[in-house]
Amino acid sequence: MPWNWELPDWPQFSFDSDAIREAEKEFLLNIGSASGFLKSLGEEDCNRFIVEILSLEGLESSRIEGEILDRASLQSSIKHHFGLDGKKIKDGYKEARVAELLVNVYETFEAPLTHEMLWKWHGTLFDGKTLIHDLGKYRTHSAPMQIISARNWVPKVFFEAPPSAQVFDEMEAFIDWFNHSRETESILGRAAVAHIYFESIHPFEDGNGRIGRLLIEKVFSQGVGRSVLIAISKVFERGRKDYYLELGKCNESLEVQDWVEFFSKSALLAQKESVDLLYFLIEKAKMLIALSEKINARQEKVLLRMFAEGPMGFKGGLSAENYIAITQVSRATATRDLADLVQKGALVKTGELRHTRYFLNISPRD
Repeated sequence: MPWNWELPDWPQFSFDSDAIREAEKEFLLNIGSASGFLKSLGEEDCNRFIVEILSLEGLESSRIEGEILDRASLQSSIKHHFGLDGKKIKDGYKEARVAELLVNVYETFEAPLTHEMLWKWHGTLFDGKTLIHDLGKYRTHSAPMQIISARNWVPKVFFEAPPSAQVFDEMEAFIDWFNHSRETESILGRAAVAHIYFESIHPFEDGNGRIGRLLIEKVFSQGVGRSVLIAISKVFERGRKDYYLELGKCNESLEVQDWVEFFSKSALLAQKESVDLLYFLIEKAKMLIALSEKINARQEKVLLRMFAEGPMGFKGGLSAENYIAITQVSRATATRDLADLVQKGALVKTGELRHTRYFLNISPRD
């Protein structure tokens, strides 16, 4: 069976656009809701949201490839690129490279895609500390570019990309399609096809998955005419098995209906989580304003620590032991402080005795 790029109609990917029409409408509607939430945020929380979403995308996209980045270091590097004040954390080498790349994609979404842009992304992602031979350029090795999995010690070729000698011409066609499809394709359909098209060519020696997912962010932003902050890699990483399964269905076919529908559902889920984070930040601001000068410094420190964990909060809830560790106070003081936060409506208490836990009192978004 030939690979998709060997088929006569390559690269004419096909799918029924009517099947994602409602998803497209929902996607655009949610963009409007997110825009409204953003306008409700103060500058500090707005900046925090941008940093949070960009770092999530970088962390989870790297995690899909088996690379673990330090969250605090990545966020520190992103803040540095935006010129934001904050506690300086020693930036890790990988985190600094990823931050530079994420900010570049965020700020230049309107620019047409070019070979030079992709080469720059690749060079930024890996820079000089790598064993990659073709750094900042398309692959040139003569060996087949294969995706291989060794299950039960038996290697199996799941996909083989076009030979290196064809890559430049394939990418020339891809870039031409990418830049001319902006006005003719739906946002979700264009993003889904852009990802599978790029991954099928697999133009780089390494980093194809991460760069391919950056193209998704570029398509989203171009589609609405402003930088869109949606950490879709978080959804892909959480359902990594299904993500690879759906991509794999396209290896030998140009009919990509299943992939486009899977992608659209993933995009909507990522978008919902993005809006939930925005709502969370708005509720945080409201709570801190309402409690201003009504709580002590210890209580404020703990609340800020809880907010820093994001909408899901502390795993399993905040315990008295957590409070003591954060504030260095006695158990009696911790108990009084926590009871006071519950009485003031900042926290909700669940459980009894050693099973007592506390959660931020934020109602779910409608």
